[in-house]
Amino acid sequence: MTDDDTTAHEPAGRLRLLAGALAGAVAGFAALAVAELASAAVRPEAGPVIAVGGAAIDRTPTAVKDWAVRHFGTDDKLVLELGILAVLAVFAVALGAAALRFRRAGAAGVVLFGVVGAVAATGRPDSRGFADAVPSLVGAGAGAALLYVLAGRLARRDRAAGVRDGSDAGTGAGRVPAGDWDRRGFVVAASAAAMASAGAGVLGRALNGASGRGAVASRDRVVLPAPGSPASAVPRGAGPRIAGISPFITPNDAFYRVDTALVVPKVDATAWRLRIHGEGVARPVTLSFADLLRRELVERDITLTCVSNEVGGPYVGNARWIGVRLAALLAECGVRPPSRGGPADQLVARSVDGMTLGSPVEEVMDGRDALLAVGMNGVPLPFEHGFPVRMVVPGLYGFVSACKWIEDIELTTFDAYDPYWVKRGWARRAPVKTQSRIDTPKPFARPKAGSVMVAGVAWAQHRGIDRVEVRVDDGPWQQARLAAEDSRDTWRQWSFPWQATRGGHTLTVRATDRTGRVQTEERTGTVPDGASGRHSVVVTVE
Repeated sequence: MTDDDTTAHEPAGRLRLLAGALAGAVAGFAALAVAELASAAVRPEAGPVIAVGGAAIDRTPTAVKDWAVRHFGTDDKLVLELGILAVLAVFAVALGAAALRFRRAGAAGVVLFGVVGAVAATGRPDSRGFADAVPSLVGAGAGAALLYVLAGRLARRDRAAGVRDGSDAGTGAGRVPAGDWDRRGFVVAASAAAMASAGAGVLGRALNGASGRGAVASRDRVVLPAPGSPASAVPRGAGPRIAGISPFITPNDAFYRVDTALVVPKVDATAWRLRIHGEGVARPVTLSFADLLRRELVERDITLTCVSNEVGGPYVGNARWIGVRLAALLAECGVRPPSRGGPADQLVARSVDGMTLGSPVEEVMDGRDALLAVGMNGVPLPFEHGFPVRMVVPGLYGFVSACKWIEDIELTTFDAYDPYWVKRGWARRAPVKTQSRIDTPKPFARPKAGSVMVAGVAWAQHRGIDRVEVRVDDGPWQQARLAAEDSRDTWRQWSFPWQATRGGHTLTVRATDRTGRVQTEERTGTVPDGASGRHSVVVTVE
């Protein structure tokens, strides 16, 4: 072979390698698209990306989950899905390149990834068995077959091909040179496969979207009855008009959402049922959504806090909830708290997505406004916040009290059963810690010298806030003005007019709850039972 021959073959070899990588990418895309279409016949959660993502969440160390929530917030699930797709894309490209020499092995690699998706789908807490494995297996089969076909188009020819068109064979026109590959056939096949896959993916998304229309329609038909026990009017002065401070009532679309559901469950209220059973339940019961709406409804303002909330973090919100008293419902079933001789000290709530939360029975039945909530801020619960029914228990972090999309309540003991988060290192019992936050000025703000309003919120649900103090640099603690209190189950706004002097300053806040407990300065992380410490912001006064 001459130097000219070598030079000519190098670009051709690189082009073929790129084509192999493209074949892998197209095959991977086809596998996901066909799996999406197949999941429409099962359920959206059975799709391979969702299944693998859910399995990843279940197996991710607590510290990593906490890091993800802290850095990505409510976008953590999107980041996870994009990461899964990126990893799949890399492996698909690698399999495509490998299929140039090992055609069957490349196709088998695609099947292997389908098996991984199937195992992940069937291993989820809410798995429906083999049916959940079908989309991953069907998609992998389609992807493997396509990669095998495309790799065949990339196979080198050992001898000159016959005449492709009507030109003279003697001139060599229309021939594929020996050792070359079928470029035009590959482009046509890959393009057709990509377009067909895109169509399958779009159709699958449309069908999966349509599967939730019944749930959407059922929510649209809900008319919340007037509460038999309405919430008191929010006192005048409970929400001072201070620029930058959180509103007293958090709008639904701004209320934090922290859960493990990659796909928000869409539950049809007409088909929903709640089962109450277990130890000490003398009269087990199964209730429909209509059954709940026929009971006396209670309306209350309650602040919820996520245990993943760092000091000064955003995962706290206040809303007006309407629902059924959980304690009254349990009592009708014959349940007694441990202090009155009941055998169960833990209430395990199960969600339609398989999540389990454990609440202390004593606290649920001690007279606080523990609710099976059906409404939030005057409307039926949004799907993101648990429609049709969720638990709300003031004074406890959400991971032990705020089960969304609830469908089952089992009375048991803490010794007998560890719920989802307890198995991953979080505490069994988790009362909300006394906390406060500076909303304004923001960190690294540059206010003008003179009067600067420092303001924020403080909370100690079911105990109430008695005092808030602010310290400038290392100076003395100075008492802030407290807004009017709605109830001990809601946060309380506060403000402090500061005569700011030029230069850099550190502002720190601390709260004291109704029991006299002062917010500790000891800094701890969120694991296992919530963060502690005092919130500070650094500003530069100009």
